[in-house]
Amino acid sequence: MRRRLTHENLDEANSMKNLRTAFICVIALLVLADVGSAQRRKAGLTGAAFLKVGVGARAVAMGTAVTAMPNDVNQIFYNPAGIGLKDEKLQFGFHYNKWIADLNHNSAAVSYDFEGIGTFGLGFIQFGITGIEADRDQPLDPFLIPDQIDMETSPTYDYSDMAVMLSYSRYVIDRLALGVTVKGIFQSIDDQSISAFAFDFGSIYHVGVLDWTIAARLNNLGRDMKYYDIPFGLPLEFSIGTAIAPIGDEEGTRLLLAVDFTKPQDGPQYYFTGGELTIVKMFAVRVGYKFNYSGTAEGTGSLGRSINTTIEGISAGAGVGLPLGDWMVKLDYAYTQMDILDAVHRVSVSVGMK
Repeated sequence: MRRRLTHENLDEANSMKNLRTAFICVIALLVLADVGSAQRRKAGLTGAAFLKVGVGARAVAMGTAVTAMPNDVNQIFYNPAGIGLKDEKLQFGFHYNKWIADLNHNSAAVSYDFEGIGTFGLGFIQFGITGIEADRDQPLDPFLIPDQIDMETSPTYDYSDMAVMLSYSRYVIDRLALGVTVKGIFQSIDDQSISAFAFDFGSIYHVGVLDWTIAARLNNLGRDMKYYDIPFGLPLEFSIGTAIAPIGDEEGTRLLLAVDFTKPQDGPQYYFTGGELTIVKMFAVRVGYKFNYSGTAEGTGSLGRSINTTIEGISAGAGVGLPLGDWMVKLDYAYTQMDILDAVHRVSVSVGMK
């Protein structure tokens, strides 16, 4: 009897130790976020805005409340700790998004778990448009020619953004995964181009009941970029999130609820919420909404009117999973309501191998 109680006490002590470790990780990320955001900027004054656009149909359909989602290659775009694999050896995913104003937004990611070492991931995001009609004003005064910036003469030009990411995640203890991403950011318009490096940090802790997870992430920590002599910061963002499955059975029916508390450097506090109902591990329906996301920027417009910070509204989507031996193929779709502009549709294909 004494021995059995000792084991129970040890289990309880280990659980408390693991929970304390998770809270320490969250506090560490909070410190990093505070250091990185010491120079506060008003809304709209950070660059590389394509990094703010949601990636992946499942994530977007759930209002991008995905900070606490584990075991998913697509977390390379959000929380690098989430790419850590336990039940699968390999995952890869492809995403297509026809963004507003005919902008193309494509991305892909792959992750592989090396037993005893951890999970490595590689991803990229491509964003842009080609064939933009150019309006080139040539200076008439010869004295201004040496100061002319636009030396191109073509009738059209291209705009392109790209990010390339290398991630690593590892379960440092059975319930706690930590992750880091290093990313190269490249932007070009016409004949001008710039680049920068940034880091993402993340953690996910499995509480142990109802698939409950708590997590934190810090994204886009890096130096300013500069076009000509005008510097602008990266879209630094810090999120704390949690996800829980209050309903679930052995047949694979599961209700997942998630919420993120997100603070960008150049905006107010956001609250991302999402839900996912999975039926027999094959069919899923999702819905999400971002509270305070359609608020107002710092200050008001020149006529005293509020300035909307976004045009996104409610999101929803569905998915289907097809088991093929040791492989699982998933097809996901997401719809995002947009104010004024046309709605946005996203399609994702993900594949996992045990």
